[in-house]
Amino acid sequence: MSKVFLITGAGRGLGADLARQALEAGHQVVAAGRRPERVLEALGGEQGNLLATALDITDPATAQNAVQAAVDRFGRIDVLINNAANFYAGYFEEISDAQMRAQIETNLFGPMNVTRAVLPVMRAQHDGHVITISSLAGAVGLEFCVAYAAAKFGVEGFMESLRYDVEPYNIRTTIVEPGFFRTELLVDASTTWAELSIDDYAERTAATKKQWQAMNGQQAGDPAKLAAALLTLAGRQQPPTRFVAGSDAIDAVAAKARELLAQADASRALGADLAHAAA
Repeated sequence: MSKVFLITGAGRGLGADLARQALEAGHQVVAAGRRPERVLEALGGEQGNLLATALDITDPATAQNAVQAAVDRFGRIDVLINNAANFYAGYFEEISDAQMRAQIETNLFGPMNVTRAVLPVMRAQHDGHVITISSLAGAVGLEFCVAYAAAKFGVEGFMESLRYDVEPYNIRTTIVEPGFFRTELLVDASTTWAELSIDDYAERTAATKKQWQAMNGQQAGDPAKLAAALLTLAGRQQPPTRFVAGSDAIDAVAAKARELLAQADASRALGADLAHAAA
């Protein structure tokens, strides 16, 4: 059945793959990005089932405008895919306060802004699906990713709790935790390196930055296959609340789950009986 998709960050990478495949499958697509002309270029120009619209996810007003444009054009929004994101890379002490706030503004408050704009439409429909792209770094802490992980761990908490808010209105939620995919997250337009420099970190920073730069375009995951998998999930009546994508992410998340269970068991002797005694 044809659906109306609103996809953020649709001008390149995974967002463009999602929009392109959704159009090929016969869906209506609202492809949002900072520069609609670039979105149209990425998707092959004007099409009857395509609306390219301006959206800066850090600006709630543009989110409201994009949602209104979607409803005006297609009458509804069935699936929101919060895909747009960027990456501030570096060790915590070398990430400035301004950079940390900018990372969280984009990667956490950004999806919140768009979701807040879309939910009234989905509640009125009594139907909808919110899919938010998190990351392996939203489930497992990674070196050199403290800002990114902080934002993505926040996304996980937001989405996991949002589920209970919107379930009564037949709105489903899915958190996506991809591993390393060739999604253009590591290109210069998406990656910002730590702006501070501390001698104790200098050698590690130089070596780690070089490793990350060498990884760009060499990641094992195929974003076109990830896009196809997400469209499959969007077509399900009962999609999963969490989707771990890529063998690297599956292995890492499974290991984290085992570690958490072991830590919970180890905490029982000291942590279980801490209730205040009744008067």
